[in-house]
Amino acid sequence: MNIDSLGAFLKSRRDRVTPDAVGLRPFGTSRRVPGLRREELAQLAGMSVGYYTRLEQDHRGTASDQVLDALARVLRLSDAEATHLRNLSRHPAEPRLRRPEPETPDARVMTLLHSLHDSLPAVVLGRRGDVLAWNRAGHALMAGHLSFQAPFEEETRPSIPHMFFLDERHRNLYRNWEELAHTHAGYLRLTAGRYPTDARLAELIGGLAMRSPDFTSLWATGDVADCTAGPMRLRHPEIGDVDLEYQVWLQPDCPDHRLEVYTPGDPASSDALKLLDSV
Repeated sequence: MNIDSLGAFLKSRRDRVTPDAVGLRPFGTSRRVPGLRREELAQLAGMSVGYYTRLEQDHRGTASDQVLDALARVLRLSDAEATHLRNLSRHPAEPRLRRPEPETPDARVMTLLHSLHDSLPAVVLGRRGDVLAWNRAGHALMAGHLSFQAPFEEETRPSIPHMFFLDERHRNLYRNWEELAHTHAGYLRLTAGRYPTDARLAELIGGLAMRSPDFTSLWATGDVADCTAGPMRLRHPEIGDVDLEYQVWLQPDCPDHRLEVYTPGDPASSDALKLLDSV
């Protein structure tokens, strides 16, 4: 599966920008493209049509930061999308895939996890969303139907993206599943831009695209999202409805490994989380 390329991403972002949005007056009534034409985007970004066309066809060298900044400005990219654009510009259109070594949770991230004890649910996630570790509360909250020991062997590690789209029991946890689904798919695209040679990541995305129509539809949008904080509304089979906020803690020297912590959004949810000890 072709995960993404600079040209494909540029075209998907160009298609969503209308002439009115950038102050252009369209001439005539017939337009064959839903958004900006190549020549319109090139003019607004201050480059030749030929140069931009080569970028969109992936026949290019490394685009300069000035060029990428201009494209991000005209296309009105978010911070995550601008980061993805830069990542894609640094890699060939068809990178050679390699199978990376199994991930081992970083010691500093594990220290943070242990410092929480079970006061708050928390999980340690690898670059592809695999659960590398969790505390008892995190396990009971997110995947009580799995073994607590599952993250500690590579063969049994739970994959949050896989469970989110393909495990009905996990999917049914989320009352705001549609909102979070956009973030999950967008974050996988951002990660794929960072690690275009990761064969395990390509297999994960390909498998989701083959087995989940919801993921396929979201992936086709070309949208990109970061995953740092946000609401998580659960309907937990043991403790009922809880409103949480997820927060991601990163260590600068190991950005692949994220500690995701879930904090209650109201007193009722705080009381419900305390019941996890008895689950």
